[in-house]
Amino acid sequence: MSDLFQPLRLGVNIDHVATLRNARGGSHPDPIAAARLAVSAGADGITAHLREDRRHIRDADMKALRTAISVPLNFEMAATDEMVAIALDVRPNAACIVPENRAEITTEGGLAVIGNERKFADLLAPLKEAGIRLSLFIEANPADIDAAARIGADIVELHTGSYCHDTANKVAELARIERAAAHSESCGIETHAGHGLGYETVGSIAAIPQIVELNIGHFLIGEAVFGGLDAAIGKMRQIMDDARQYAAKR
Repeated sequence: MSDLFQPLRLGVNIDHVATLRNARGGSHPDPIAAARLAVSAGADGITAHLREDRRHIRDADMKALRTAISVPLNFEMAATDEMVAIALDVRPNAACIVPENRAEITTEGGLAVIGNERKFADLLAPLKEAGIRLSLFIEANPADIDAAARIGADIVELHTGSYCHDTANKVAELARIERAAAHSESCGIETHAGHGLGYETVGSIAAIPQIVELNIGHFLIGEAVFGGLDAAIGKMRQIMDDARQYAAKR
């Protein structure tokens, strides 16, 4: 047992503020204003995914975010030459490499790292050389973590979508994430988690001591429709902190 409370960082993804803006083709609502509001409400970082089809976040948004916020910017991106070049121009705190399929509604799973280590290492080396932290969005299993370590990842973000949505296997999925987080820490890799997390699911993930950051977007933007973004972030922050504090005292 430990009475030490180690706060968990919350990264807020503002992609879907841009989705709303783009639906009408104008400039409102402004994702940059949403990022500033998120920071003032307690976000420890801002995440934005510049997709190849630019369906929500745009190139100009990434550049504006880099100068508009005082907290780290996590640049989600596909592993392409184009995105690497943009990231090198924007210079975010971290570049999180995610799988991308133009037909998908949202990211459907972790990056296929195993067997592609050399390709990723060569393509992504300029990011590390520029001082951008390299993050890989992967499934919660040791083999993928080992592959991430081989290409020099600083961070792995564990996919929590199955835990959140597969009710029948929730206990097994949580155990899998717990084992993966412990393995990641043993490899010297910083562990983040995200995808699908909401008020009802975040507590058990927040209680895993090796996880240092959660990235949450769609749920918070959806809740903001009913009660405001600051209130949604405040409630999520409180649930995370309560779960972390309870786990530390066990």
